[in-house]
Amino acid sequence: QVQLVESGGGLVQPGGSLRLSCAASGSIVSIAVMGWYRQAPGKERELVAICSSGGNTNYADPVKGRFTISRDNGKKTVYLQMNNLKPDDTAVYYCHAQGVVAGYGVVNDAWGQGTQVAVSS
Repeated sequence: QVQLVESGGGLVQPGGSLRLSCAASGSIVSIAVMGWYRQAPGKERELVAICSSGGNTNYADPVKGRFTISRDNGKKTVYLQMNNLKPDDTAVYYCHAQGVVAGYGVVNDAWGQGTQVAVSS
């Protein structure tokens, strides 16, 4: 069973920074794509950023130039550095893993439980 555990959320003032981390565990051999999604109150979950095992990245337009996704394949961990945060960035941030090869088989999708990010003065 694949487990994704996020950390690093919190309350920050506008213009501030946070760094989210997500560690995957569960007899994992490799993960094709790891990424971050977010869901604000009353809104649907949306893509924030994704990163392939080869380091290719993709960002949602609202976060381009402010957020940076990276991953450490050896540690099965993905990071999201968030700079110049805005109140509109307030949401629960979820870690996602796609194409997980584990010792017991392949898991197409796995989600973390989410970490709250609040941007407010």
